[in-house]
Amino acid sequence: MLGAMGDTAFWQGRARVASDKRTRLVRTALAIAALALAGALLDPWILPPVGPIATRAERITGAFTRCGEGSSPACVVDGDTLRLGDRRIRLIGIDAPELTDARCPGERAPGERAADRLLVLVNSGNFDLVGHRFYRTDHYGRDLRLARRDDESFGQTLVDEGLAHRYFGAKRAWC
Repeated sequence: MLGAMGDTAFWQGRARVASDKRTRLVRTALAIAALALAGALLDPWILPPVGPIATRAERITGAFTRCGEGSSPACVVDGDTLRLGDRRIRLIGIDAPELTDARCPGERAPGERAADRLLVLVNSGNFDLVGHRFYRTDHYGRDLRLARRDDESFGQTLVDEGLAHRYFGAKRAWC
């Protein structure tokens, strides 16, 4: 009889240990998920600036040209960069083919198409530039901004049309 009660206590203790392990595992998984979500909210390459992490929208009006000799102060540098006066603005979350530093002849042609499409987008009416509160400039000193009109991201349009890649901190080859 004593052995049976001892067996019951033994199995109840094992069940409690297993339950404690499951609880710790669930808590650890939830903590990892929370950290991943927090990281995504703070990383402009993963999630665009929204809500409290977004700066106030800057309304842009006026006509843009392609940058170059005789260009206006508002111009398109390439498929992911604008110039407004002395400011250079890099679109958050995308990477378009290069024009000036193309790695191969095959990169320049899609770079021209991306720049031409961005020119059409910025000249189709007023639009907003929205920044990320924690990532305002890149290592080249360009302002990092999301360009949008009516909640439609210009960068996402370029990605959807195959004129740019999503950018996660490293360039992908266009050649």
